Amino acid sequence: PPGLAAVTRRRAPLGDLAVEAELARQFGDHARTSLAAGDAEAAALAHLLSYVRETYPAALGALQRVRPVVDGASLALDQRTLRNLDVFPGQGQTSSLYQALNHCRTPMGARLLRSWLTRPLRDGPRLAERHDAVDWAAVHPIEREQLQALLRGLPDIGRLAGKVGARSAGPRDLHGLRAGLRAALDLGAMLNRVQQPALIAGATGRLAATAEPLLALDAALDPDPPASFDEGGVINPGFNGEVDTLRAMTRDARGFLLGLERLERERTGIRSLKVGHNRVFGYYIEVSAANAALVPGHYQRRQTLVGAERYVTEELKEHESRLMGARERLSELEQRIFGQLVETLAAGLEGLQALAEAVATIDLALALGEVAAAHAYTRPAFNEGERLRIVDGRHPVVELALGPGRFVPNDCLLDDDCQVLILTGPNMSGKSTFLRQVALIALMAQAGSFVPAAKAELPLFDRIFTRIGAQDDLAAGQSTFMVEMVETAQILHQATPQSLVVLDEVGRGTSTFDGMAIARAVLEFLHNRREAAARTLFATHYHELTALAGILPRVRNAHVAVHEEGAEVVFEHRIVPGPSDRSYGIHVARLAGLPAAVVTRAGHLLEELEA
Repeated sequence: PPGLAAVTRRRAPLGDLAVEAELARQFGDHARTSLAAGDAEAAALAHLLSYVRETYPAALGALQRVRPVVDGASLALDQRTLRNLDVFPGQGQTSSLYQALNHCRTPMGARLLRSWLTRPLRDGPRLAERHDAVDWAAVHPIEREQLQALLRGLPDIGRLAGKVGARSAGPRDLHGLRAGLRAALDLGAMLNRVQQPALIAGATGRLAATAEPLLALDAALDPDPPASFDEGGVINPGFNGEVDTLRAMTRDARGFLLGLERLERERTGIRSLKVGHNRVFGYYIEVSAANAALVPGHYQRRQTLVGAERYVTEELKEHESRLMGARERLSELEQRIFGQLVETLAAGLEGLQALAEAVATIDLALALGEVAAAHAYTRPAFNEGERLRIVDGRHPVVELALGPGRFVPNDCLLDDDCQVLILTGPNMSGKSTFLRQVALIALMAQAGSFVPAAKAELPLFDRIFTRIGAQDDLAAGQSTFMVEMVETAQILHQATPQSLVVLDEVGRGTSTFDGMAIARAVLEFLHNRREAAARTLFATHYHELTALAGILPRVRNAHVAVHEEGAEVVFEHRIVPGPSDRSYGIHVARLAGLPAAVVTRAGHLLEELEA
């Protein structure tokens, strides 16, 4: 699956009894039944738990529940498609769909956006809930901005709850969690004053889970605790009597030293006598060398300095012992009480995690509403058939890069009469951008976002396949053409009538006739095989393939419009019906900066070939 790393474990698989034991250890007795897991799911989960237990056992405390991935409930996207569509930023990339949509104010919302984009829905009612929430956020800018101001700077409740579950939270972590819970209460209060769509209303209801943990934190935790227990002051004054007593003892140490200093000066008559402390020797009485004759006999020499001597007394040693014991006892007691507080919070961990999910849902709905309002996105409509109709569609990422009003919008229609659209036109004219924008609009719609179009009606796709661009897979020893063929084969084996297939320049990695033959065979397969009859966008430089529109009944042609102004060719970036009559490759070569002599010679050779 996208975004996950594969690790090979070189050990024997768990047997049936070990699987049951692993699940029971994490989720309690009868875990197999409560999880409703089949044999394969139970075994997979048990092996994952075993691996985490070996590598990061503390993380298991945060794992309270498991949600199964229901087959067919989401739009399947493989890693290749996510990469080809620039859904997430790749190495060295400065723009992606994720970045274009991520107006979230919290890390929780940003993580949820990643989840929605990775696993878009195929569930109409759930999608309607998401779109209702985005719609509400888009048309209520004042409420949206007020809520987003509250969300900005809100601590990451999800991560902090994970630390609580892993028993690794420190005093400042719980301080941050408390601040997050208070902000969540304020968020809920603000939302309860307005009419909310179902998705946000459900999330608002879960914000009430803040009350109990917030009471526990306010009672036990100091209003501004230090980062570590060494500094003291972690537990709230008045929460524990023994802590208060020990804290008073340590706080009065300075007063004791000043009092002892006055008393010893009076006893000895040494007016320059000092009582002090350092980390090496502890507490001491310092007397200058000039007053050495006045030192009482019960003073015990501890350190000799230039011009002074340092001493201790039994009274001073007893006080030091009591003080050190008090500090150690205070630190131990504060740590024990803090541990009990963490356990109290961990007992309600599921509620904290649900609270984090609720905040993330609200944040993401507001963010998508903000994007929709700012860029004139529209709410997509879904049909129960296989018709895709986009009016004035735009590429969400390219549009942002170009700036307002500069992107040329285009329509797209795929239906029972046009199952396959063959797209021709010169390089750099916008064919690949058009292919990607149609796929991205479908993905965004099923993720729950509004889409960059004047109107969009779509089916609920089961998968989006893309074969765009090519490069050698050196690690696997595969050439560019082999990679292209392997990817195309996977598409042909897995595509269904509910899929969207985007193919760009299939067959270009081999000779012209081989490539053309393969490209045509692929098109015929997708058109003629009922079980693989996906809605297909097919960009090609093989102009001979445009003849298929007169042979195969559900194939249509379109091309990118260009016009000539003298010797110059202007790309209009408009998709219009019918095949392209020329490729304008030599013009593109000129734009790319090939030497004039090469461009001129290529023009002469083209005339000879076309004669």
